Amino acid sequence: MVRWLLPDLSLLLAAVTLFYALVLYQAPTQLFRDSDAGWHIRNGERILSSGAVPRVDPWSFAKPAQPWFAWEWGADVAMGWAHQRAGLRGVVLLYLSLIALTSWLWLRLQWLYGGTFGLAALFAAPFLTTVQLHWLARPHVFGWVCLLLALWLVERRRYGWLLPLAVAWANLHGSFLLLPLLLAAYGFNERRAWFWAAGTAVATLVNPYGWRVHAHIGHYLLDHELLDRIAEFQSFNFHAAGAAQVILALLLVMAGAVCALQAGRWPHAVWMLGLVVLALRAARGLPVLALAGLPMANAALSAALAERWPAQFAYMARLRVWDRQVHGAALGIAWAAVAGLAVLGSPAQFPAEQFPVAALAHVPPSARLLAPDAYGGYLIYQGRMVYFDGRSDYYGAEFLKEYVRLVEVRPGYREILAKYRFTHALLPVRYSLTEALTAQGWRERYRDEVSVVLERNF
Repeated sequence: MVRWLLPDLSLLLAAVTLFYALVLYQAPTQLFRDSDAGWHIRNGERILSSGAVPRVDPWSFAKPAQPWFAWEWGADVAMGWAHQRAGLRGVVLLYLSLIALTSWLWLRLQWLYGGTFGLAALFAAPFLTTVQLHWLARPHVFGWVCLLLALWLVERRRYGWLLPLAVAWANLHGSFLLLPLLLAAYGFNERRAWFWAAGTAVATLVNPYGWRVHAHIGHYLLDHELLDRIAEFQSFNFHAAGAAQVILALLLVMAGAVCALQAGRWPHAVWMLGLVVLALRAARGLPVLALAGLPMANAALSAALAERWPAQFAYMARLRVWDRQVHGAALGIAWAAVAGLAVLGSPAQFPAEQFPVAALAHVPPSARLLAPDAYGGYLIYQGRMVYFDGRSDYYGAEFLKEYVRLVEVRPGYREILAKYRFTHALLPVRYSLTEALTAQGWRERYRDEVSVVLERNF
């Protein structure tokens, strides 16, 4: 009975993650602080109703009916299905389940690599702080789960299972490109890993777009002119509040890579160093570093430190023996049920302090609406056609540069206004463009603390 009631460390971390996400992070609203969740939900519902993935864009009047790759369509379908069953609460339940699963898998990887109980517990704080930077209702969370499963299978040499995982991953999120790279890192010690790297790369071609999705993602990731203008592809601000834990995660993985090199663990060392480079170059790489680097760092640091403090690490080994004897399944089921009821009893919504929740009611449904990309996904969720949204790979660098000229009221912005024949504008209250439009005679129809609605003076 004790075995079923007492949680092991992995289940305890999953429970702490759920509590943190629900109570401190306020997941029912904060998961939607990025408006892209809106178009992912609607795209999933369109696929469910039509039975086909989209080939052209259905939402932008500025760039209508152009070829579009919905390369995260599998995650979109899951989001659309959850939304059809329980609205935004259903989407919250889906993503909280995935987030809790990532914590559970992350802790299990510690044991697989040979990490110790004490370091696993100490690493939990920088891990949670770092991954919550990207806790959003977006398909990359599916990619996190796939990555952790891949790490497990590769370390256990269960290479055959990587092929179906590669197929699923290629239809959920573009991070499937990490799988062949992971296997290539293991190729330093094992030649057959190169064969499986090629095999999984071929398996990712099993998607509705075939090789074209690889070409599209490759072009997107190599388009520095575009990525240089997207915040999550920029380096993280290490001066921000709470950055100390993020810095700690980065230093731990760097130290783990050094220890792995000294111990001759070349696959782990190469993998961790690659994650460090990714995390330093792009903020969105930091959660990946915490997920896929800290478990290896635990093992490498434990092996190095155990030689210096053998008694302390012997004690941690006994703690791991105790941890192995319990699993707390009954308690885990009870806690999951409580978390589910808490979500279903809470209002799930796009944050009203961030999106034009009240202002949109003052915009006619037929309006050609000028609104920033940050509002785009929310507008699509509300059934509106948009000028621009967060699908930067669809719009491209030239469109983005034109958009920046417009919203920053740079020379030529009047010509852009005329080009798209906007009838209304829905803008954040502090946008300089708001004053520029008012000076041209656009009438203010509505204003609150978040947004202002303007109508062109015909």
